[in-house]
Amino acid sequence: MAFAIIGHRGAMAEAPENTIASYRVAEEVGVDEVETDVRISSDGQLFMLHDATLDRVAAEPDGKDLGPVAELTWAKISSVDVGDGERVPTLEQMYQATTRLIQLEIKALGAIDGLADFFPHHPDYAKRTILTSFSVEAMAAVAEKLPEIPRGIIVSNWTDAEAHPGGYRKLIEDTGSSRIHSGGQGLTAEVVHRLHDEDVPVHGWPTRNADDLRHWLELGVDGTTTDDPRTLRRWLAEARR
Repeated sequence: MAFAIIGHRGAMAEAPENTIASYRVAEEVGVDEVETDVRISSDGQLFMLHDATLDRVAAEPDGKDLGPVAELTWAKISSVDVGDGERVPTLEQMYQATTRLIQLEIKALGAIDGLADFFPHHPDYAKRTILTSFSVEAMAAVAEKLPEIPRGIIVSNWTDAEAHPGGYRKLIEDTGSSRIHSGGQGLTAEVVHRLHDEDVPVHGWPTRNADDLRHWLELGVDGTTTDDPRTLRRWLAEARR
């Protein structure tokens, strides 16, 4: 069975997360997919950043304590060094730097209208995108506004999917998801088999060490997300010997 390696925020073990440098490492390693996060600036620029502020990733003091990025202009956001001289890339710059399938995680509901404007003008990018989020509201919104782009709900644990009103099947229905990305708690080989019988691929996350990978392989999931795809590729080769 094919097992997908997904580079988390590119290849953040080797380069600053969600930067062009990180995406390039992931591409060079040969990941199957790149996972990355999208937000929108106060003046409407879509860009790649996980957190709601720049505080954690800013390399210099002048990039910290600027407040929520949703309230900052793109000029201010793009002026901040986020490590090794890298800057936060725009959504379009991210696509230009990659060739792989993109797991585009929606981190801010405010970005959805921007995405609905962006993708009709970039159909080739849309064709290699799966939209993801922890937010049922976000997934339902993009299902309505961008129905042609596949979606995959993210849950921290399988127990969260089961706890959704109506259970995991209703969660998949409410979000229009064609795939589910689940943390490990409550996820069993039986659950994975049932989802496969229902034609729903399952990705497990995260993978931080070889034991994590062996666990996912035992469960039979379809892929996993890792900060270090280069090392994961080696672990996978060793596990298959």
